[in-house]
Amino acid sequence: MALKVAIIHYWLVGMRGGEKVLEAICELFPHAHIYTHAYDPGAVSPAIRAMDVRTTMISKLPGAKRRYKSYLPLMPLALEELDLGGYDLIISSESGPAKGVVPPPTAKHICYCHSPMRYIWDHYHIYRRSAGWLAKLSMPLLTHYLRIWDTTSAARVDRFVANSHHVAARIEKYYRREADVVPPPVDVDQIGPGGAPGDFFLWVGELTYYKRPDLAVEAFRRNGRRLVVIGDGEERKALEHGAPPNIEFLGRASTAELRQALQSCRALVFPGEEDFGIVPVEAMAAGRPVIAYGRGGALDTVTPGLSGILFEEPTVESLMEAIERFDVEAASFSPELIANHAGNFSRAMFKRRFTESLQAMGVEMPRESKLAS
Repeated sequence: MALKVAIIHYWLVGMRGGEKVLEAICELFPHAHIYTHAYDPGAVSPAIRAMDVRTTMISKLPGAKRRYKSYLPLMPLALEELDLGGYDLIISSESGPAKGVVPPPTAKHICYCHSPMRYIWDHYHIYRRSAGWLAKLSMPLLTHYLRIWDTTSAARVDRFVANSHHVAARIEKYYRREADVVPPPVDVDQIGPGGAPGDFFLWVGELTYYKRPDLAVEAFRRNGRRLVVIGDGEERKALEHGAPPNIEFLGRASTAELRQALQSCRALVFPGEEDFGIVPVEAMAAGRPVIAYGRGGALDTVTPGLSGILFEEPTVESLMEAIERFDVEAASFSPELIANHAGNFSRAMFKRRFTESLQAMGVEMPRESKLAS
């Protein structure tokens, strides 16, 4: 009898790291049904659109495709209202509410956790500080309720898989559960090393506080070296204001433009603490080293002396010292070795490792699973 699989993904309104994971899971289970809170078919890849996508009651609420986060307090109820009777395997893809479905007694439930919900746990105070007055007023009560539901719903999961050791530690802290570690898939095969590096350092990402673009901008303001910033976001206007000529803001870039920048930079600067961090792996796939803050997912991807340099404190001074250290060590980095290291985070490696976690639960993979690509 064919395995009947349900995949629960928090929302499908764009293509970011979580959706790349979902694509790879769909290749393993091409006949699965996807359940999600909000769905915009035009915002996702053809591979996801080709799946059988079903929505919770959240999708019927006004403006759900744009205002889905405002319905966060209703998402636990929406998940628990899903009838998953008849499914043999449930895979939840979690960074927003997804794992809290009520599985049938005979079904196995594995949760791939990109992150416990940041806005109710470790980043709660950051989100509350930047919220409007009404959200600031309502957040303490709502997040209290969500924390209780989030921890109790963890008991409905048979096996957790985290995208990094950093996330595995947070799963243990908040849910008191152990987790396998399976890094997410990165399209490293589509990048590859370029020619000789140029004269600039590179910062890439959403210009928001927790990614700490302010550290990079201030460090290069002081040292006078050339920094190229790719990305947009709420911090851009403030960062651009009074920036010296050696710091260039390019805004959003196409895939081809980003690849070119990664291949031609001296090094990627990555000063934020992230759950995993796909951009550093993309830089390494281009053969370029990474100067990263030594916390979070960077500890899983950046190997000092092989693929980059880690700095210890989230300060301008610590970053500047790392840049100076890089100048001394730059000639010792091999683009070929760095690119080979990035291969550990390919789509094929993700599917192989995730399959191992499934098989450890006794799941028999379907014949049509695409493991090689």
